[in-house]
Order: sequence, then C-alpha cells, then structure tokens
Amino acid sequence: MDEDHVDRILAQWRRERPDLDVAPMGLLGRLARLSTYLGREVEKTFLERGLSSASFDVLAALRRSGKPYRLSPGDLLTTMMITSGTMTNRIDQLEKAGLVERLTNPQDRRSVLIALRPEGLDLVERTVTAHVANQHRLTELIDPEERAALDAVLRKYLAAFE
Repeated sequence: MDEDHVDRILAQWRRERPDLDVAPMGLLGRLARLSTYLGREVEKTFLERGLSSASFDVLAALRRSGKPYRLSPGDLLTTMMITSGTMTNRIDQLEKAGLVERLTNPQDRRSVLIALRPEGLDLVERTVTAHVANQHRLTELIDPEERAALDAVLRKYLAAFE
C-alpha cells in the first residue's frame, strides 16, 4: 500500500512520542485531508456555472422540495446549518442574480416564500447533473464493494454525532 502524507506525520509522532497511540490521528487526518480535496473538486463544478456551494445549496433545496419549488426562509434554514442572517444574504444574492424571487405566502400574507425562477430552475438542473457526474468521477477511485463498505462505516460514524 502506498504511503500518504498522514503516514509520514504519524511516523514522526511515533518516533517523538512512542507513548501515544496516534492511530486516531491517522483516521481523522485522512478524513480532514480528503474533505479538503473533495471540497475543492466539488466547488469547481459550481464555480464553472457561476455558483458557490452556498448558493447551490439554496437552489438545490428549493429544487428538491418539488413543484412549485417554493419554501419559506424557515424551511430553507432547517435544511442548512447556518444563521438566519446568512440565509437572508444568500437569498438576497440569488434574487439579485434573478434565480429566485420572494413571493407573498398565500396562507399567511405576513410571510414570504422563496421560489425558484425559471432561470434558477434551469441552472440548478444543469448544475446538479454536472455535480452528480463529478461525484461519480470522484468516487470511482474506490471499487464498488469498498465504496459500499466505506459508506456504511461513515453513516454509522456520522449517526453517532447527529
């Protein structure tokens, strides 16, 4: 098996502090480094279409909600781990770009719904198609059985925190 950057760090710690079990450092270090690499690759897909991952998240949440592709700002907030001020800023930017619009909520005229405009729907459709293709490219580096096993382990690990 090829040595990676984390192996070199672990070897240094083992040499300098043989009294410590640094195995968890390897797992967490690899997860962190992979997250950085994968994040950069994913972000490229969005940037090529004039989006950030933050703006894609909003458009994708609206698209996933189904027709008529409208959600309240509160419902959008529940799909993302951000503050209401950050959400307002994201919506403002997407509205300026002509991708979403604020509509009066017909059930409660004191509130608004955020709706995908046709331009936003078209952009999110094209972007999610490219995003999924990119995700396939990135995960094809691992054979299908290993991918399934890794997914199962990560699901269990993540569930412990959630």
